[in-house]
Amino acid sequence: MGLDEDALDYHRRDPPGKFAIKTTKPTSTQRDLSLAYSPGVAAPCRAIADDPTDAYDYTAKGNLVGMVSNGTAVLGLGDIGAQASKPVIEGNGVLLKRFADIDVFDLELDTHDPDAIVETVALTEPSFGGIHLEDIAAPACFAVEERLRERMDIPVYHDDQHGTAIVSGAALLNAVDILEKDLESLEVAFAGAGASALATAEFYVSLGVPRENLTLVDTGGIVSDARAEAGDINEYKTRFAAGRPDGDLADAIKGADVFVGLAVGSIVTPEMVRSMADDPIVFAMANPDPEVGYHEAKDAREDTVIAATGRSDFPNQVNNVLCFPYVFRGALDVRATEINEEMKVAAAHALAALAREDVPDAVAKAYGDDRLRYGPEYLIPKPLDPRVLFEVAPAVARAAVESGVASIDIDLDDYLEELEARLGKDREMMRIVLNKAKTDPKLVALAEGENPTTVRAAARMREEGVADPLLIGDRATIESRVASLGLDFDPEVVDPAEVDIDEYADTLYRARQRKGLTRVEAKDRVRTDADYLGSVMVDRGDADALLTGLTHHYPSALRPPLQVIGTAPDADYVAGVYMLAFRNRVVFVADTTVNQDPGADVLAEIGRHTADLARRFNIDPRVAFLSYSNFGSVDNRGTRKPRRAAELLRANDEVTFPVDGEMQADTAVVEEILAGTYGFSELDAPANVLIFPTLEAGNIGYKLLQRLGGADAVGPMLVGMDKPVHVLQRGDEVSDIVNLAGVAVVDAQEQDS
Repeated sequence: MGLDEDALDYHRRDPPGKFAIKTTKPTSTQRDLSLAYSPGVAAPCRAIADDPTDAYDYTAKGNLVGMVSNGTAVLGLGDIGAQASKPVIEGNGVLLKRFADIDVFDLELDTHDPDAIVETVALTEPSFGGIHLEDIAAPACFAVEERLRERMDIPVYHDDQHGTAIVSGAALLNAVDILEKDLESLEVAFAGAGASALATAEFYVSLGVPRENLTLVDTGGIVSDARAEAGDINEYKTRFAAGRPDGDLADAIKGADVFVGLAVGSIVTPEMVRSMADDPIVFAMANPDPEVGYHEAKDAREDTVIAATGRSDFPNQVNNVLCFPYVFRGALDVRATEINEEMKVAAAHALAALAREDVPDAVAKAYGDDRLRYGPEYLIPKPLDPRVLFEVAPAVARAAVESGVASIDIDLDDYLEELEARLGKDREMMRIVLNKAKTDPKLVALAEGENPTTVRAAARMREEGVADPLLIGDRATIESRVASLGLDFDPEVVDPAEVDIDEYADTLYRARQRKGLTRVEAKDRVRTDADYLGSVMVDRGDADALLTGLTHHYPSALRPPLQVIGTAPDADYVAGVYMLAFRNRVVFVADTTVNQDPGADVLAEIGRHTADLARRFNIDPRVAFLSYSNFGSVDNRGTRKPRRAAELLRANDEVTFPVDGEMQADTAVVEEILAGTYGFSELDAPANVLIFPTLEAGNIGYKLLQRLGGADAVGPMLVGMDKPVHVLQRGDEVSDIVNLAGVAVVDAQEQDS
């Protein structure tokens, strides 16, 4: 219920759905509009009429994929109809955009008639650079794809068939390499004979596994000669029936080198795994429950078992997102007329080869595992590995050229630069931090534990393994809230009525007894004010971090942790920092929440702490102190402050990153201005840490960047505290709270190291 409600909230949030159309050219002047439409649009129309291939130069066709489904085989849901499949198809569009910068227009066709699907889709060829078929049931999907490939001169690709085939094929290539087996001698048993299983079996033949070595099992048993003769199986299954006797799944698995599961969960027993050949390969890919559990398969035998599933919480996740965005990227970029077997094989080999390379530290850190090494538990790259784009797309493009289905050639070096420019440097910064947090979750106290949003966030933290949440508040109220929200969540509650208030009061009293606080007042505060109780818990080590501020003003939420926990030994001040993630860059801005009019020494300290925070996100900091003046063009008290702050920070012997200022905001972030006009600057590239001269400027600046610049904002993150504390903004959503919890956990991990 909790997950369902979160998903519904996510999808219905204004604007509903998951993507939208946007303009890519200026439309702010009359001339812009005359070029975009009448009369200027006539020129490209005439050019395309003379040469249809000019559509790739003058329209969005070359980067636009039609995502087509009739909703008859939606993963985990079955035949739910065209309309109900739209969220799934939009989701696939999101993945194409996110991982390969491909635009998508989705078409949900309300028909079960393969002829109608073929005719409808074929007529859209002038609109699209490619067609992505999704969630169309077998056996109709085979005929639909085959006929569309024959009729259309653009790539047609059915992901349900080929995605799993390619990714599991890459895993198979590496598994046999690790086990020193030969593809030509493998005996492979399949559970399932639907679209994905049949396409995977055919693909394994393309990789070099003999067809006669493949045994398929469906609900009727082994796909056999007898069943083929009886007309019990369709023509696509019949291709694998020759020479196969009748039997069941246990018969098929016995003695097999490889098991491929594309059926339903929990149909393979440990005994079946033990019946396989030496050092077996077990790809149990049913979702959400595999045919046999990862650990069950590994524990079933004493020799080497290489296992993979479709789940992200086990090694070797066979995830189609490793495949289809990049296959389409490569196909579109050479204007391929189809996605052929050579291109799919090239994609599998590229994925397999990438897994054998040394894994960059950033990728290892993103998944919280510094032991990502090629071997039985690392057969294929991780989905968030940015190198996948730069390996698979060029391999697919090259194969298209070499196999003769490309309409244009490419220079590989130039193409790699184009790919880099297309997706930029955004490495999903928060995902890096959240995955770090998952490696060693810490106890995070949530001061507003009775708040419904806080309760939902706590459930999400627990579910995703980001943190171990401690909800501060009345136990009965919190448990009632959990029940009313329909959450499958057993909360850990810190109820002031149940804990030893005297011990906590003593701690607070010792910290504040010479600052006007009496023992009676200390006891009252820890009993009635969750911010004080949470702060004392963190100070005593009963919790590792504190989040607060969701329902009250920032200054009042910050005051208790400042009074109890205080600043770090190397800090005199705390500051609030936002991380702003744009499409092509990430910047950290400070101070946005704490210091109203900091002096030069305070600004310098804020710059140092913010740079340290940037490093936590694997960003090499370049710090700019902002003003309305550029390097002394105006000289007054206001401009001298950031200038002096830059001097102080540069003079710090521990500072190894570039620092400069004072400078205007556009000078700091626009390379042409920075390098062209101010080549003497200490910054060798645009700044990614922006220090504002006042709280007013910082708060205004980050909100404008967020709302008008389209940045995703994470924060505010407190820097300078002795222990991890973060103050939420009123109205923050569940995702904001989870993100800050992840940051707090990583803070705590670093303090432990």
